[in-house]
Amino acid sequence: MSTWLITGASSGIGAILADLALQAGHTVIATARDPIKAAQAYPAIEKQGGKWLKLDVTRPETQQEVTEVIKQHGGIDVLVNNAGYSILGAVEDMSEEEIHQQIDTNLYGPIRTIKAALPFMREKKSGTIVNVSSIAGLHARATCSLYSASKFALEGFSEALAEDLASFNIRVLLVEPGAFRTNFLGAAQFPAAGLNPAYRDTIVDKGLQAFRDADGKQIGDPAKAAQRIFEVVDGSGMAEGKAGLLRLPLGKDCLTRARTKIDGLLRNLEEMEEIALSTDCDQ
Repeated sequence: MSTWLITGASSGIGAILADLALQAGHTVIATARDPIKAAQAYPAIEKQGGKWLKLDVTRPETQQEVTEVIKQHGGIDVLVNNAGYSILGAVEDMSEEEIHQQIDTNLYGPIRTIKAALPFMREKKSGTIVNVSSIAGLHARATCSLYSASKFALEGFSEALAEDLASFNIRVLLVEPGAFRTNFLGAAQFPAAGLNPAYRDTIVDKGLQAFRDADGKQIGDPAKAAQRIFEVVDGSGMAEGKAGLLRLPLGKDCLTRARTKIDGLLRNLEEMEEIALSTDCDQ
């Protein structure tokens, strides 16, 4: 059996994934900023032998705290970086603190936990790192500039990390959910300054309203998403024979948006090909 550490396990996909891993007989360290509240909301975690860890991934002490708990459990096999949130709106309405907090949580947080886990995984020459990204990490939309910035960065980091760690037999998996019926939109943050009047009735204003209207109506089932993530990590169920793939897209909307992005990139490359080829040094 394996030892899993899951950040952001206090709700949604993270909580369900922790429950699935416990049901399969794995050891689970579930982290939350408020583990007492999380334990009350999901009593099944402790009932099945899971352990809660108080963890705020934005704290500089995160790496040391995760290192210590991994030592206590004799190592780690699966690290799931699920903690994250979105701030939605126009970037010029966002304060420096709001901008920093978004990047700190969604990018620096995973980097801190990964740096803690890697020495143990390298020593064993095995392990899986699951970074929960988003379709917004491939295909950006209005109102999501900072959220997409954090997830695009996580995607690039994970791509390179996968190559860095291949020689140690450590796998990196990028999970890219579309819209799932969790509290993600309900917990979304907005600039404290409010919406600049210049953006009223623009795509930003309409996009923010669309996100508010979509809360609770998303097509994606988080239980099914968690099950698919577990299967891909475990190599079981629908994931049999699909080892070694970097990305796990989840949801019809994710596939549609990913294909839209790919088609747009191809058109852009074709239109700019002549210019691109004109810049080599003369022989």
